[in-house]
Amino acid sequence: MDELQGKKIVVLLEELYNEQEYWYPKIRLLEAGAEVVTASAEAGKTYHSKVGLPAKADVTYGQLHASDLDGVIIPGGFAPDFMRRSPDCLKLVKTLFEQGKLVAFICHAGWVAVSAGILKGKQATSFSGIKDDMVNAGALWRDAAVVQDGNLISSRTPADLPAFMRAIMAFLKTLA
Repeated sequence: MDELQGKKIVVLLEELYNEQEYWYPKIRLLEAGAEVVTASAEAGKTYHSKVGLPAKADVTYGQLHASDLDGVIIPGGFAPDFMRRSPDCLKLVKTLFEQGKLVAFICHAGWVAVSAGILKGKQATSFSGIKDDMVNAGALWRDAAVVQDGNLISSRTPADLPAFMRAIMAFLKTLA
């Protein structure tokens, strides 16, 4: 299926990523014909999931330009705590958000949205353990499998991945 042919999405990667929240979206997007790039702090580096599954970064955050992308997917795990420390990562996420492109995050990845300063007045969800962080950043937090507010799509846990990806796919199809 080539329903997303011509779309280019970046999936973020850092050490201790959640393997389901990284691989499921990446494979689903590739399956739909999208170009998927993996970005991290260090290009060419192999990062490991919470259970040790390896994944290799294609580029650094700073090598990407929001104008060349249709969106970003941010997986959870402990990785978002590393991602949020990168000014280049936060700039990329914020710029994509401001351009009306996809910004999707799941589980603990809400931390990246918090640090990027894009949640004020926006409906979103996350893993319940970071609800206070989300609310304190101005999010209107909801306990739902998927919450979409414009170009912002969020989910709680790996169990929500099917709903998360359905929302992402539907949004990407609306982009010119």
